[in-house]
Amino acid sequence: MNKDRMKGMIDEVAGSAKRKAGELTDNPKLQAEGMAQQVKGKVEGAWGKAKEAVHGVITGSEVRLDAHVKLGLKDSAATVGNKEC
Repeated sequence: MNKDRMKGMIDEVAGSAKRKAGELTDNPKLQAEGMAQQVKGKVEGAWGKAKEAVHGVITGSEVRLDAHVKLGLKDSAATVGNKEC
């Protein structure tokens, strides 16, 4: 779990507590703040999941750049490899 997912989880829990406190005290401003913090936490969590997925694809794949080029030149002194160019 990366820091974005962890921060998202903390914001979701804190937002939920803030929203419930707003409901219990009949404070619509606190409720709205809690809901906004929950949404922020969900977005952070989704961003963290996306970053982990991309990281998994990058580290799970192996890119090889083993390109061997052979040129067949007709009527020319230039050649490729260990031959004269």
